[in-house]
Amino acid sequence: MSPEHVEKMYDAVIIGAGAAGLSAALGILQSDEAKEMKASGNNPKLLVISKLQALRSHTGSAEGGIAASLGNIEPDNWRWHYFDTVKGGDWLSDQDAAAILAQYAPQTVVNLERRGVAFSRTQDGHIAQRKFGGHTKDYGKGPVKRTAYAADRIGHQILYTLWQQCIGARVQFAEEWYVTDLVLDDKKETACGVVAFDTHTGKTHGIAARNVLLATGGAGRLFRTTSNSWDLTGDGMALGLKAGLQLEDCEFVQFHPTGLAHTGILLSEASRGEGGILRNADGEAFMERYAPEHKDLAARDVVSRSIMAEVDAGHGIADPKDPDGPKDCVWLDMTGIDQDHMQEVLPQVVETIRDYAGLDPSKDWIPIKPTAHYTMGGLPITTEGEVYRWIDTERHVINGLYAAGECSCVSVHGANRLGGNSLLDACLFGTRAGEAIARHLNPDDSSEDLMPDTATVEETQAYNPLEVKVNERKRHIQLLLQQSSHTHNAAEQANNISLDKNQTDATDSTTSPTHQAATKQKTTPRSPVNTTQSENSNDDNPYHLLADLGITIERAVAVRCDAETIANAQQTIVNELVPRVQALHSHSEAPTFNQELTAIFEAENLIELAQAVLKASAARHESRGAFTRTDFPQRDDQHFLSHSMTDETADVTWQPVHIIDMPPQSRAY
Repeated sequence: MSPEHVEKMYDAVIIGAGAAGLSAALGILQSDEAKEMKASGNNPKLLVISKLQALRSHTGSAEGGIAASLGNIEPDNWRWHYFDTVKGGDWLSDQDAAAILAQYAPQTVVNLERRGVAFSRTQDGHIAQRKFGGHTKDYGKGPVKRTAYAADRIGHQILYTLWQQCIGARVQFAEEWYVTDLVLDDKKETACGVVAFDTHTGKTHGIAARNVLLATGGAGRLFRTTSNSWDLTGDGMALGLKAGLQLEDCEFVQFHPTGLAHTGILLSEASRGEGGILRNADGEAFMERYAPEHKDLAARDVVSRSIMAEVDAGHGIADPKDPDGPKDCVWLDMTGIDQDHMQEVLPQVVETIRDYAGLDPSKDWIPIKPTAHYTMGGLPITTEGEVYRWIDTERHVINGLYAAGECSCVSVHGANRLGGNSLLDACLFGTRAGEAIARHLNPDDSSEDLMPDTATVEETQAYNPLEVKVNERKRHIQLLLQQSSHTHNAAEQANNISLDKNQTDATDSTTSPTHQAATKQKTTPRSPVNTTQSENSNDDNPYHLLADLGITIERAVAVRCDAETIANAQQTIVNELVPRVQALHSHSEAPTFNQELTAIFEAENLIELAQAVLKASAARHESRGAFTRTDFPQRDDQHFLSHSMTDETADVTWQPVHIIDMPPQSRAY
């Protein structure tokens, strides 16, 4: 699905078609301001750009549920949800934002139901709810059933419903278009638009917009073991970095405790909410030792660290599919769940286990290990979705630039996100951002490009930074494709020389030292991190590079880190991976449907983001929530009760956390 033509100016352009982006689109179009524009015959010009077909967005993979204090099963209160969110975030959550999340959660869920989300039901017809890690009643006095669900396919339900509503509202989509650049004015005060590459035609477009909203999802592909789909490559965060903006708290990455062995595929927290138990190699239900009250339903960071502690203590097990491999997994025991009930409420979990592990969860214990799942940090935004820069202890809002969902950081999640709060964040703050954009719609503003035709090149560049960036991107893409042609010609020449030599060589080349050395070079496996050979080879490609980056970052900061692991990763990236990404080129000259070309864009983005994550990780000398420094094992509220603000070049700066009515306490489950 592509637009018939590109408008000279859009009222709003949304990048990303998951829950946050689609919620924002509906927030704009269903606002009073948009209705007034339509009534006057002036429809808002809105475009949603996605590098995927919208229904392939990662929202569709969410399994467990969406948290809201509906109280359909047992008494609940939004203030309890608020407390749990702040405590779960280890007091790094901005409490004004967390209060909004909890207070408007029931309204958000009810609105989703009215739009068509088919939630599972209680016997009397209410939305069904279940327990999830870290959600409690009466300020931590016991688990509560707060998470609304649709079996274990809630993301699928929400994504399809929002998409259908957008189609009904005639939202225009540009699918399989890749946004390569976010364009701001020279002072970095106002958004001008984006540069987008149409993979169908191979054309690069400048998309001018009065308002731009980034909703591109997370960055799980920084890690080798991740529950994230292949497309979550930190694009929105990297677009911001490259445009001179900051990231907030990007060192905080959540590892979900129950990834299926070494696949990283998510087994929903609902599997533990319904009665699943984690066991070590001795069969011990070990979470009783680490979280005596909440046990397997403690916050995710607590459970993931507990699993790693068991592995470190020699109580881990090997993946049954690799019995001689590392003992870095533990068991998930679901055999205590009634088989029929399991099939009813966890059908996707059961199917995943059977298809990818060859096991029956009603009879077999399942090997699991923590998997990179969610990025708590992102582009800093206000509670209205406005992106800002933190300069001289003040927030400076970028006019016309918004963000929502996992690529943003309104800081409701702080240092660790509670299960069920992700979809809630995306839908609630996506809607709020859309409504904020709508308040800035001006039905009388029909201005487009007023630059006179007689303007000089210098005047045009100063007036239209979008056009400058479009031309830069076109040249970059042309260079990537031209290198393919040069490489192909060089390879042909080398091949012809080799053939001529073989035809005139009377000796048996298979016994020559040269041939043996060449054969050895071809059959020697590539080192996962030592990339000297591949960086000098025309055979290098973005997929090899991303695999090596994933190994590097996982060794450095997965679940825990220290100064040495961070420094080693920084050195590897600067000395090995950056030169490789700069040398990447397409192996095909065709600009159309060239997946390697977009993979190069993704590799560039992840390298950019990886350096910011490591810089922020090195700067935070404490352990908090999902971020554990083994060389600084304690939380340090005196020095680090602050948000890290990281950009491309400058040192990390710090923004104080918004403490409203919950001063920091000890955090235990």
